[in-house]
Amino acid sequence: MKKQLLIIPTLIFLFIFITFFYLLLIDRNPTDIPSNLLNKNVPEFETESLFKKEKFISSEEFGEEIILVNFFATWCKPCRDEHVYIKRFSDEKKIRVIGINYKDNNKKTIQWLKNLGDPYSDVPIDKNGRIAIDWGVYGIPETFVVNKKGIIKYRHVGPVNKKNFKKLNSLIEKIKQ
Repeated sequence: MKKQLLIIPTLIFLFIFITFFYLLLIDRNPTDIPSNLLNKNVPEFETESLFKKEKFISSEEFGEEIILVNFFATWCKPCRDEHVYIKRFSDEKKIRVIGINYKDNNKKTIQWLKNLGDPYSDVPIDKNGRIAIDWGVYGIPETFVVNKKGIIKYRHVGPVNKKNFKKLNSLIEKIKQ
């Protein structure tokens, strides 16, 4: 009778142990966060532009070419780390990059871009974080690929690095075709 009583707790323990072991082994990537905006139009917004005197109006900017949209800030260390790769998209790959400046100081941003180089064709200002919310941004940096029709095709959470650069570049090449 005692042996039969030990079978049930042993089976429960084995089930829990196997479940945890399975969760440790599967290939999970924390940067693969689903987005409700994939395959949908870019959210419409209007805001100030950092360098230009006129307003940035999203409906006038998207829909003619492939664009990389990068949410960044000067106070964000990963943004600084990824900046060299964002510049490569602009300089080497000739991809238009729009950098949305998230909750940042305009003077610091201008100085930051002077020091590191400015890969952005335009820098819309997201003073209160509303634009980031509309895009579904969890935290910065985040980068989106928008196709020629103004539809979001890919979302990358976290900094772009050497490995991500290659992945994003091959994705952009596929979208171009």
